[in-house]
Amino acid sequence: MDDIKKAANERGKKLGLSYAGALLPAEAHKLMQAGAKLVDVRTKPELLYVGKVPSSVAVEWQTYPGNRENPEFIAELAAAVPKDQPVMFLCRSGARSHAAAEAATRAGWREAYNILEGFEGDKDANQHRSTVGGWRKAGLPWVQS
Repeated sequence: MDDIKKAANERGKKLGLSYAGALLPAEAHKLMQAGAKLVDVRTKPELLYVGKVPSSVAVEWQTYPGNRENPEFIAELAAAVPKDQPVMFLCRSGARSHAAAEAATRAGWREAYNILEGFEGDKDANQHRSTVGGWRKAGLPWVQS
C-alpha cells in the first residue's frame, strides 16, 4: 500500500494540495480493503438515489436542502474516523471531497486523501456522468437503494 500512498502524495504535490494526496478510484478501493476509511461527503439524497460504496461512512459536507456547509462536519467525522486512521473522501466529482480533505487536515487528521474523479466522474459531451471517470465507471463496488 505504500506505493499507492506514495503515488497519491506525488500527485498531491504536483497539484499543490495541503493534504496527504490524491487517489484514483481503484487506488482508493485498494486502500479501503487495507483498512483506510472511505467517507462519502455527498448529501443523503445523492446516496439514496445515485448510489453509494458499501462499507463507506456518510458525512455530508454540505447539508440538504440548501447546500450550506455542514457545521457539524468535523464533529461527525471525528465520531466516525480516528485521527490516526487514513481517511479518503469521495463526492460526485472530486470538488467537495477536496474541501473535506483540506478541512480534515486542518483539524488534525494526518492522512487525508481526496478521491479524484469522484463517484460519478465528469460530464461527457452529452452532459451525462458515469461515462468519463469515477468510481462507478471504474467498475468498483457500489449499491443503489
